[in-house]
Amino acid sequence: MDIRKVKKLIELLEESGIAEIEITEGEESVRISRYGGQVVTQVAHAMPAQAAAPAPAPALAAPAAPSAATAQGAERPPSAENVVTAPMVGTFYASPAPGSKSFVEIGSEVKVGQTLCIIEAMKMMNQIESDKNGRVTAILARNGEPVEFGQPLFVIE
Repeated sequence: MDIRKVKKLIELLEESGIAEIEITEGEESVRISRYGGQVVTQVAHAMPAQAAAPAPAPALAAPAAPSAATAQGAERPPSAENVVTAPMVGTFYASPAPGSKSFVEIGSEVKVGQTLCIIEAMKMMNQIESDKNGRVTAILARNGEPVEFGQPLFVIE
């Protein structure tokens, strides 16, 4: 099954209220299931091990990032409308290239549509844009570390 089809199925699952979907094409079968706000994908055919292996790693690293950022100076918990969350599972990058300046820093003024970061998913670089105007008061993810779907990345007030 083409990886673009799998990605499209994941997007459709996220947009709809469906908890689980299973598709079979010939000998190939894909089961995509959403539990607790994250999307789990299982592919049942001869797929390279590296495509399925990275999914569990973000679950182990994700809890450390928000607690570390909270300890850095968030005095009160941010309201849900001020938090920008990860729209996908992948690797968080704060800048467009290694060694270059970050897209935003704490205290930066942002506008709707301004790039906040990049999340690399399946070798594709996805720019994450601000959906509101305001000031970045917290960055909750670390550069180069994995993030999960729905994980808080930024607080914009």
